[in-house]
Amino acid sequence: MKRKRLDRDGWGFQHFPYAQMRLDTEDFHGMVCLIRLTSGKTCCWHMPRAGRVAVCGEGMTWLQLIPDGAHHVLTAMMNRRGRVNVWYADVIDRIEYDADGVAAFVDMYLDVIFSPRGDVKVDDRDELDAAWQSGELSDAQHALALAEGERIQAAYCRDTAATHRLCRRLLRLARERQQDAAVLRRNS
Repeated sequence: MKRKRLDRDGWGFQHFPYAQMRLDTEDFHGMVCLIRLTSGKTCCWHMPRAGRVAVCGEGMTWLQLIPDGAHHVLTAMMNRRGRVNVWYADVIDRIEYDADGVAAFVDMYLDVIFSPRGDVKVDDRDELDAAWQSGELSDAQHALALAEGERIQAAYCRDTAATHRLCRRLLRLARERQQDAAVLRRNS
């Protein structure tokens, strides 16, 4: 299994503003991480329904949600206006914290990629199965990954408008929390 830092260090994102915090709202309890892309060429994916969608580039924000008790990280790749272009959900084994306090996740290969236009793609099932067949993943981990992929689709893909509203609200709350923290640092 691969271990990935949520600041995406090593992905070319290490020089961008990063924040992680806990948020508890009526409908979300967990960790929220933000990466604000302040520069960089726009990279796009092509999706059958949504067409060409930007996934990274100057002015975009990646909002990463790790709900309590879940085995996934949901990344909303948002444009300058705070609208989601595409979601990418990594199925994970667990969250860990590095010595510098940055959260990292242990990836279990399976991903669910979906768009506001109704595209849904389950990706890397072959990698998940290969890891299971090689003994890297136990039977229980393999079953957990498959079940989590189904839960992601049920929770987020069936009503992307609701998922979009959740992401926009959590982005606003996270930005407010960041601004409040910056004000407290300036005043102390």
